[in-house]
Amino acid sequence: MNKNILAGCLLFLMASVLTLFSGGCAQIGMPTGGPKDTTAPLMVKANPANEQLNFTGNKITFSFDEYIELQDVQSNLLVAPFPKTMPSVNSNLKTVTVKLKDTLKPNTTYSIDFGNAIKDVNEGNVYKDFVYTFSTGAYIDSLELSGKMMLAESGKTDSTLLALLYRDAPDSAVSNRKPDYISRIKGDGSFLFTHLPSGNFKLYALKDGDGNKYYNSKTELFAFHTEDINLPQNGKPVTIYAYAEEKPAENKTTTPEKKQAEKKLRYSTNLTGMRQDLLNPFEISFNTPIRKFDSTAFYLTDTSFNKVNGVTLTFDSTRKILSVNTKWQPEMPLIFILPQEAIDDSSGNTLAKSDTLRLYVKSTTEYGSVTLRFKNLDFSRKPVLLFTDGTNIRSSYPLTGNEWTNKLFPPGDYEIRILYDGNGNGKWDPGHYADKLQPEKVISFPQKLTVKADWENERDIDIGN
Repeated sequence: MNKNILAGCLLFLMASVLTLFSGGCAQIGMPTGGPKDTTAPLMVKANPANEQLNFTGNKITFSFDEYIELQDVQSNLLVAPFPKTMPSVNSNLKTVTVKLKDTLKPNTTYSIDFGNAIKDVNEGNVYKDFVYTFSTGAYIDSLELSGKMMLAESGKTDSTLLALLYRDAPDSAVSNRKPDYISRIKGDGSFLFTHLPSGNFKLYALKDGDGNKYYNSKTELFAFHTEDINLPQNGKPVTIYAYAEEKPAENKTTTPEKKQAEKKLRYSTNLTGMRQDLLNPFEISFNTPIRKFDSTAFYLTDTSFNKVNGVTLTFDSTRKILSVNTKWQPEMPLIFILPQEAIDDSSGNTLAKSDTLRLYVKSTTEYGSVTLRFKNLDFSRKPVLLFTDGTNIRSSYPLTGNEWTNKLFPPGDYEIRILYDGNGNGKWDPGHYADKLQPEKVISFPQKLTVKADWENERDIDIGN
């Protein structure tokens, strides 16, 4: 037989055998996977059961439907009433075990809030807001107290603070012992205490910087409710305002290197493109404090070198910033004469030469017109309108009527706040717990005001209750 014919037959035979044995079978390969697991682990059993009555043990176990692990237990775990010694919490495969360290009080409802401490192993999905409750008596306490915490100085919220409850305690308890109940403050400032017994309570909020759970530093953010809260008689929602009685001291851990004395007197200005603001002084900043200054030798003139009247020259407390102020006329070109011989610093340095600075005053069209109309403004509380940029107060204006207008307002994005300036000193003042003095309160409005140049910017603002 021809070799080519024989080889063709063998190939046909092999192909037929392979087709016979592989026909109808799926190809073997790696699994393609499925959708990402976004489901939190599910607790399938608690031993003892949740809301167990007449509890006498010291060990609690929780079983879940998948492998879990613990994260940041120390910062997440809240136990109420607050124990002298926190329980130990451990995980193993699908189980979490809690061992209580304190002797339990009789006829008391306890709760263990795990926060975000429990998550699954594979995807890190958190079993959120899990609270386990039990009672050493014959019933579960069911009273609640809800409220809101606001930052008094800004009118905003801060979820890093804790709400604290003390039962049947003197005013000094918040400064020398841990609270009986703790609640987390949410992003919107709200908090909720559950499973409370009847009784008399004192309510506080605290940014617990040192972790000891009581108020021991005037630089800590702190809030207090002036009156005691008696449950269930006056358990309505409450609002408390946090403040820091003192600003924290600046950290000066490093010793700055000694700089060699400057051998030249130099300056810079606050002008941008040599354009002078209509609303603020023209400023000249020197690199060293000024010793000699002959104010009669400095001139602000027009372009024909005619002296401008009504000009004031003042130094700041450092004697490094010279402010030149007058009633600026829109679109007016000006010249400022800076003579060499009329100024020197404490080392006797003078300017390298006399200078002639040219500046051009801005036009009114480079500013916006702002009109704000207020509703429900309480003028008995001496309201002050604040325009802020982050934490900085850009400008403030006492309010005497329901409408406020400014025809020359710098363009930009602003937050609007209302300060109720009780003592009328034009600034926010903190509280003082020893005297039961609450801080002055600020109302903040979430929507920013965008001021456009050469534009009438208007807004209606309802202060509310």
